[in-house]
Amino acid sequence: MRALTLVISIGLTAIVLTACVRANSEDKGGKGGFPPAPVSVQEVKTTTVPIRFEYVGQTAGSKEAEVRARVQGILEKRTYQEGSKINAGQTLFILDSRPYAAQVQAAEAELARAQAQYAQAKRNFDRVKPLAGSNALSQREFDEATSGEESGAAAVKQAQARLTEARLNLGYTRVTSPVTGWAGRAQKSEGSLVSPGTDSLLATISQLDPLYVNFSVSEAERLRLNRLITTGELKAPSANDAAAKAGDKSSLAGYSVALKLSDGSIYDRKGRLAFVDPAINTNTGAFDARAELPNADAALRPGQFVRVILEGAMRPNTIVVPQRAVMDGPQGKFVFVTGKGQDGKTDVALPRPVTLGEWVEVDGQQQWIVESGLKPGDIVVTDGTAKLFPIPGGAPIMLGPPPGLEGKGPAAVGKGEVKKADAKK
Repeated sequence: MRALTLVISIGLTAIVLTACVRANSEDKGGKGGFPPAPVSVQEVKTTTVPIRFEYVGQTAGSKEAEVRARVQGILEKRTYQEGSKINAGQTLFILDSRPYAAQVQAAEAELARAQAQYAQAKRNFDRVKPLAGSNALSQREFDEATSGEESGAAAVKQAQARLTEARLNLGYTRVTSPVTGWAGRAQKSEGSLVSPGTDSLLATISQLDPLYVNFSVSEAERLRLNRLITTGELKAPSANDAAAKAGDKSSLAGYSVALKLSDGSIYDRKGRLAFVDPAINTNTGAFDARAELPNADAALRPGQFVRVILEGAMRPNTIVVPQRAVMDGPQGKFVFVTGKGQDGKTDVALPRPVTLGEWVEVDGQQQWIVESGLKPGDIVVTDGTAKLFPIPGGAPIMLGPPPGLEGKGPAAVGKGEVKKADAKK
């Protein structure tokens, strides 16, 4: 009997307490035992937002000159410091020049002999020419004199060509830089035998100002840009005249280029898009593109992996919501929109599934582009979502800035947000 009495007493106490809690929450406008959560809201409006496209790229010198040996010889000296800046025409390597100097001397002697023979043949021709006019000389003798003079002239030209070639080979023993840039590692050391051909590379010179950044735009991305521009959902920057005349509305020529480095920082100079291949690269299935950026102080070096950011496009009539307003659920992304409870009076927050696009920066804040799920005029909860739960009929809310955020930027009521807090009071 005592046990039965105790059980009955506990049950009656629980019933009374439940009734009190329910009455208390109904008095406060709550539902299901949850008190109204203070939230801030924002009215959904369409706006024009800037759009950026990011791609993975790699830096490269605007000129990549391979310094190669053009004659065979022993490498006697390297005259530059590896990794230093090199001027066009500066001597980088010196080969053994003695064999080529001897060839020059031999060619000069051959030219002198040919010139002497030609002079003799010309004197002979000048002597017999008057005789041929007076029929004092046979035609055969005159023809032989003429041929001797012409052969002598040809021999002189041939000797001059050999001398020119010998002097060129002698000059090639001093290997110079074809461009101004930064020198890479030497591929051959002093004392090595170098020869023209596949193994003739001595060094590489990279011109770093301007600097190229090579990247690719996938075929799917290009098709998506075409579709957005055609439907008016994306307004690209003005393209160059050639692309406009060709009817290429998706030309990337009008975009400005910024770089995000591997440490997350943004390169402090912007560039332009220099080249977009009109054909797809069959090896990658994408369009090859190249950006050009100033790099006078050589802050960037060839081979760095960067994020290429194309700026300049605008997206009109776009719905955006703050990132903090978007929640993750079992069915995907959703936001809370305000509505009325079953009694028609209580303010509640209802979950609304949304389809999102890219992140954009609006007024210095990161925003989500909403592709579908919201329409202009909807009221979205922006702050206080941590205390909301997607329960049937909606979670009770109290419109107004959450505690501690009064008057602080977008969290505060105002600037296009619904001002219902005063009305509730």
